[in-house]
Amino acid sequence: MSLEKANAIVLRLIDFSETSRVVTLFTREFGKIGALAKGAYRQKGPFDSALDLLTRARVVFLRKSSGGLDLLTEAKLEHRFRPPNHDLSPLFAGYYVAELLLELTDEYDPHPELFDIAAQTLQALSSEENKHISPLILHFELSALRLLGHLPNLDQCVECGKTISTDGRVSFGQSSGGVLCQACRPGKRHVAQIHGDSLRTLQRYAHGSCENLQSISDPISGEVRGIINHTISHLLSREPKMQKHLQFLVDA
Repeated sequence: MSLEKANAIVLRLIDFSETSRVVTLFTREFGKIGALAKGAYRQKGPFDSALDLLTRARVVFLRKSSGGLDLLTEAKLEHRFRPPNHDLSPLFAGYYVAELLLELTDEYDPHPELFDIAAQTLQALSSEENKHISPLILHFELSALRLLGHLPNLDQCVECGKTISTDGRVSFGQSSGGVLCQACRPGKRHVAQIHGDSLRTLQRYAHGSCENLQSISDPISGEVRGIINHTISHLLSREPKMQKHLQFLVDA
């Protein structure tokens, strides 16, 4: 076993015994890991109250060389996820971020940029000043899809490679994996017709930063949400568990 240090976000907590828990962490250095935290419930222990859902912590763990759970030996709190009390929307959005990180990433497959974006997203959701949850989550979703290699083709026709104009309506092949030109559109199934503004929104949020995000107007919001929901549900082979709580993403 080797002793490792990492920056981590707590994604899941499961009781193991009266004093211990199994934790799933998304780390910047190692990707997703599962670890046993012995003595996690003790008032005076090595975890500094850092093992709460969606907290960001600096952790130390013993990495097992032959599978099984790693052993978490220390966790120091860096940021606690505490959304404003008057609104459940940031809380549900944070849980959704955790679900996507859990379901879309593999163990010991590091994605430092995705970790940074997730940490920025959770910190913004904790802020009293954040009023634009919908674009914040859209940026996280599209960034995750891009960094994990699942982003639909938003620029060129997925069939022939022709650059797609965003003037007027655009054909988006849900089953094809991206936009379609007029020549390749016939005969394709599960094709949505979306506004060019919707495609430009997807392109901008897939490659932009999470700073100065603005609310997305109707009907653009509904079209964009439909594309993203279908893409993620296809990857998971089911709808995300948190999706039923996220109607505010369309309304915001």
